[in-house]
Amino acid sequence: MKKNYLLLLIFLFLGAGTIWYLNSNDDKGSSNTLGWDRKFAVDDINEVHKIFIAKRSGETTTLERNGKHWLLNGEGKASKNAVENILEVISDVTLKYVPPAAALDNIVKEMAARGIKVEVYNKKGDKLKVYYIGGVTIDVRGTYFIMEGSEQPMAVEIPQMEGQVRTRFELTGDKWRDRAFFDYEPEEIEAVSIEYPKQRNKSFKLKRTGSGFDVQPFYDNQQQVNRKVENGSVEGFLSGFDNLMAESFSNDYSEKDSIRQTIPFSVISVTSTDGQEKMVAFYPYYRKDSNTGERKADQVERFFADVNTGDWMLTQHRVFKDIFWAYDGFFEPKGVKVRD
Repeated sequence: MKKNYLLLLIFLFLGAGTIWYLNSNDDKGSSNTLGWDRKFAVDDINEVHKIFIAKRSGETTTLERNGKHWLLNGEGKASKNAVENILEVISDVTLKYVPPAAALDNIVKEMAARGIKVEVYNKKGDKLKVYYIGGVTIDVRGTYFIMEGSEQPMAVEIPQMEGQVRTRFELTGDKWRDRAFFDYEPEEIEAVSIEYPKQRNKSFKLKRTGSGFDVQPFYDNQQQVNRKVENGSVEGFLSGFDNLMAESFSNDYSEKDSIRQTIPFSVISVTSTDGQEKMVAFYPYYRKDSNTGERKADQVERFFADVNTGDWMLTQHRVFKDIFWAYDGFFEPKGVKVRD
């Protein structure tokens, strides 16, 4: 009888050990149980300070934190949406399954031909993760990753997301760039001027004066409004300059030089409190008749924006309409006595 009890205890012990081993090596296990070559996610996304992306074509992209923004290749701001998509992958990517041996040859060949290298660093310059991104799984719901130093590619995913993540790293050129050319908090703006060449009486110059604002005509021969400036109106106007984004970059647009020879709808200049000036000329975008090729003089829904950074961009009127103010829109209503 004692022998039977002993055999039973040994059986139970071995069974418990087997269950523990299988759970600790479960491909769907938590990040704490995954091996180094299976855990691609960074636990604390706030540690991520720099991301380097290299493609087989030789194109490289560096994204680096700079206060509340990310810089692109050490220069201008990177697209907020593009960076957020990359950070979601870096923080949330999870093992989907280990590919079968029969599929490895094709997976590795595609990685060798189209692989994208990703290096993730903290603020000290230490590498947090380095891996390669390959093609997509057969069901197009996963993506093949392989950790640097490993010989075993893995199929990964973002839980609850349909589709693969490779495309987030495939952006090129201007698609990485921030399309917001006016992005100011009201307190960051020192002065604004808006010129309407065809509506000169609507043009103005605005600047801070201590705790208030001064609004003057843009042209010397323009009639001046002799009413008190409403600071609330000015602050409402300035709040409209937050994250104003263009629809797209159009730097390769073939007719931009000829459009520059026409009269713009408006020219807006914004000077920040640190002395930096951003100037943009807005030209109406008219659709062309599909039969004659002539421009239709219908209601303007878009503008070309000629930015003093050298960029030529396409914007939507509905996005920018709230900053197209007129000179007389900043003053107390008529009939209100001017206070000394």
